[in-house]
Amino acid sequence: MMDDEATTLPGGEKYDLAKVGAHWQQELERGQRYFKSWIDRCTKIEKIYLQQADQANAAKRRFPMLWANISVLQPAVYARVPQPVVERRFKDSQPVARMASELVERNLAFTADDADLDSLMRAVRDDFLLCARGTVWLRYEADFEPLDIGVEPSNAPALDMQGDDGSPTAEQITDERVCMDYVHWSDFLHSPARRWKDVTWVARRVPMTDEEFDKRFPEGRASLAANGAGSNHGTNQTERAQNEGKTYVWEIWCKSENYTVWIAEGSPIALEVSEPPLKLTRFFPCPRPAFGTLSTSSLIPVPDYVYYQQQCDEIDMLTKRVNKLTDQLRLKVFYPSGDGSVSPAIEKAMRPDNDTVMVPIPEWAAFTDKGGSNAIVTLPIDEVQKVIVACIEVRKQLVEDVYQITGISDIVRGDTQASETATAQRIKSQWGSIRIRDRQAELARFARDIVNLAGEIICDQFQPETLMLVSGIQLPTAAQKQQVQMQMQQQQMAQQQAAMRAQQMGQPAPPPQPPQLPPEVQKMMEQPTIDEVVQLLRNDSVRGFRIDIETDSTIEPDEDAEKQRRMEFVQMVGGFMQQAGAIAQQTPMLVPVMVETLLFAARGFRAGRQLENTLEQVGAQLSQSATAPKPPPEPTPEQMINLKTAQVKAGAEEKKAQLSVAQAQIEHQTTVEQARSAMAAEALQQFQQQPPAYQ
Repeated sequence: MMDDEATTLPGGEKYDLAKVGAHWQQELERGQRYFKSWIDRCTKIEKIYLQQADQANAAKRRFPMLWANISVLQPAVYARVPQPVVERRFKDSQPVARMASELVERNLAFTADDADLDSLMRAVRDDFLLCARGTVWLRYEADFEPLDIGVEPSNAPALDMQGDDGSPTAEQITDERVCMDYVHWSDFLHSPARRWKDVTWVARRVPMTDEEFDKRFPEGRASLAANGAGSNHGTNQTERAQNEGKTYVWEIWCKSENYTVWIAEGSPIALEVSEPPLKLTRFFPCPRPAFGTLSTSSLIPVPDYVYYQQQCDEIDMLTKRVNKLTDQLRLKVFYPSGDGSVSPAIEKAMRPDNDTVMVPIPEWAAFTDKGGSNAIVTLPIDEVQKVIVACIEVRKQLVEDVYQITGISDIVRGDTQASETATAQRIKSQWGSIRIRDRQAELARFARDIVNLAGEIICDQFQPETLMLVSGIQLPTAAQKQQVQMQMQQQQMAQQQAAMRAQQMGQPAPPPQPPQLPPEVQKMMEQPTIDEVVQLLRNDSVRGFRIDIETDSTIEPDEDAEKQRRMEFVQMVGGFMQQAGAIAQQTPMLVPVMVETLLFAARGFRAGRQLENTLEQVGAQLSQSATAPKPPPEPTPEQMINLKTAQVKAGAEEKKAQLSVAQAQIEHQTTVEQARSAMAAEALQQFQQQPPAYQ
């Protein structure tokens, strides 16, 4: 790929790696200049959050206001891993679409667990609250193994690769997955723009070990050695330790040029230029970042700390002042020196290590003559104490100001009065939560975009075997269904041949019987094939489905609210069934309308999702039974007696008729036999009366 410093694309066009590398180095530098003020601001905010300053020195000690606010907001905006939900965009009765949505939903649930989406969302949440931007990058990985040369390749997916000697080597996919990578806020860049839809390229900085770099770019080491690029030692000891032995490579996706570029940091030559490995609807392998405060002028976010930084600085200043004054709260004693045994006794009594001590004074008279305890003078600290109390009160007011700015006092801390009624507290809680709903909605939107991207990759890339293995759903193939249908046709042909042989032999033909199938085979024939499901996924991808996450699935659940929703659903279904039962008995033709009404109402409840399929099946059976022709009514006992009497009479008449017919046949047969006998006797008499022929 590094030959002639160019990369050849399928169209035959070649990209000059040196020219492309120089262009993208300029673009990266432009992007870094665009975000430089924001990166510098976020670096300072991160140091304040981590309290990296010297906290042992009272003069430099800070009040952890930022850490406290972030810790309170973290579980309020995101607390649980999002649960993916895949639904048909249109609620039609389509078995293939229903099964496809179930397959994709189960694969997404497994992908979320396998990629540890929860830890990714927590990292994004922290960046979102601290720096007002969080990002995740998605990619597709597959494991291959060579096919056995002595075995004929099956229908499993395979790729033709080139071996070491140039001969083609067939490989098949053994495992595939969707990987989700967290991207640090300082390792993500995009083109300057006012709106995300106007962004033309995105880039992330990937640290690679020497082994990873050589495996990914076998011929790229020479370029690094020639240009001395790729190294990043860092600005502090921690970064230098993390960057030890790492090579930083930028992965760039350019939507305007429809290609991807890999280039080492600081290198003028690109390592690789290729077509995008994933054909995504919105091109980029990352969702729109989780943004905090934005203006309509640019996509440079503003961290929340900026809006109360001045209050935090004043709080830190007062904290330092209180710490310094607290050091002055010490008992300082002045006493006369050179008084023989009096001064040593006072010194012994005032030692810090003496809690309770008895000090003998030999010259007691001299001590009392000088005033006893009046001989000792202490430094007054009352004024210092007043100043400390005043500083603490001012700091408390500043903390309240910060809570008012961030909305934490009413939103999270539950700042209510004991005298308030339950209704007042509930209303206050609902209105107070408005201030973080936008943040919750932004992180929920970000999680939904991640799930959408993962779903699109699964629909376009995953093989049928992987879809069924991960989901635990086994569907028949088109070949298996065709084989069963051929067996059914053979059974029908055998029945037809048996009927024809019976007719030829003059025997009655056996009645035709439908082919008997085992229950598991019959159930298999009712399911759609995996080929139909995969074809639907490949053609429609995620267009025919609505991939979402469960409402409020990213925040801490309210158990009372969940119970209330379930009770409302049960009450709705129970009341509807009670009213619909009476109407259905009077007007059976309205049963399909009532079934659709019940499904329409059930789909509006999140608690009714698990029962939706069951309701659809039961509703279809009810509609079918209601529209089917009714059997005749059961006869009354009198009608049964009359019917039996008529049947007996009819049987007697039938037997009498049969006897009459038999008697008539016998008489007819007797008459015929008599006529035959008379004719035979007459013929014999005539024969005897004839003269002999030889006379």
